[in-house]
Amino acid sequence: MRDILDSLLEWHSSGETFGLATVVSTFRSAPREPGAAMAVAASGEVVGSVSGGCVEGAVHALAQEVIATGQPVLERYGISDDDAFSVGLTCGGIIHVLVEPVNPRTFPELAEVAQAVRGRRPVAVATTIAGPRRIGARRIIWPDRASGSLGAEGLDVAVDDDARGMLAQGLTGERHYGPDGERRLDDVTVFVQAFAPPPRMLVFGAIDFAAAVARVGKFLGYHVTVCDARAVFATRKRFPDADEVVVRWPHEYLRETAVDERTAICVLTHDPKFDVPLLEVALRTEAGYIGAMGSRRTHEDRLTRLREAGLGDRELARLRSPIGLDVGARTPEETAVSIAAELIQNRWGGTGRPLSRTAGRIHGPELNGTR
Repeated sequence: MRDILDSLLEWHSSGETFGLATVVSTFRSAPREPGAAMAVAASGEVVGSVSGGCVEGAVHALAQEVIATGQPVLERYGISDDDAFSVGLTCGGIIHVLVEPVNPRTFPELAEVAQAVRGRRPVAVATTIAGPRRIGARRIIWPDRASGSLGAEGLDVAVDDDARGMLAQGLTGERHYGPDGERRLDDVTVFVQAFAPPPRMLVFGAIDFAAAVARVGKFLGYHVTVCDARAVFATRKRFPDADEVVVRWPHEYLRETAVDERTAICVLTHDPKFDVPLLEVALRTEAGYIGAMGSRRTHEDRLTRLREAGLGDRELARLRSPIGLDVGARTPEETAVSIAAELIQNRWGGTGRPLSRTAGRIHGPELNGTR
């Protein structure tokens, strides 16, 4: 929904009812992840996508029905359906899509949710998609408050607790409860879409490779900061794609910067006086990805210096150096693609091998080392 907020707000402010289709769960090679959204205006105009083109025609027709009836529908599309070819989902996956009517009456908090998303403030939207009560009941959860109800106080409390945990981890997905929020029951299914602030990418070293990495980082959805101690190189003009350009000693900046498990740290300085103090700090943070540029000889020298600084084998094993996957990269742009590939592999657990040489599922988390 994040990608189509402008259109949603325009339609919402006009008072018209539109159909909002959201992927709530996937199985096997589904082309898009839960949270992917598509909206259909009363005029038939479409924004967004739920499957990259596979089932959009069928969802468009269903959305128009939902606009007319005012009733939300949870629909399943997949290769195992008799009409799989007619709707176009021939890639072998299954997706469940919630299509609901949206207007100022059914979703009065939409503008407030959009404001939070744009302001990079965490907010979660929880919607009932199966159970004994009304499908489409919605609750909005912020870190310190909530509004709306899913139909039972106990259920609201349980979902609030889970949604805040999901916000902290940047997770979107289904959760199952008893009718009154009981754990370990599955009478009620709630889809929680967490709009957490984008993950951070910290790029150290204001070189031409850093400009390309900043560009690909923005493409992947990161909030990108470029940092270097040399003011002549660390300029907004040289890094127009970065959200921030900071002139400070890298290790000092990192020591005072919030880092979590979604943060990617890319050390591109390959200069010991910069990268050794920086990596000494980085490898003691919770960052989910820490990569450093340099030759294998540079890497070995770097490891020696870091051991002398007191880092142990477990901390050093977190360092990805030389940075990136082996794709034969030469130019800054190719190197940025190599780093992006490793970031994606790190996030989803891919093998890093050509898909033509793997078996099993393509999209989604790894199962037994295959995709």
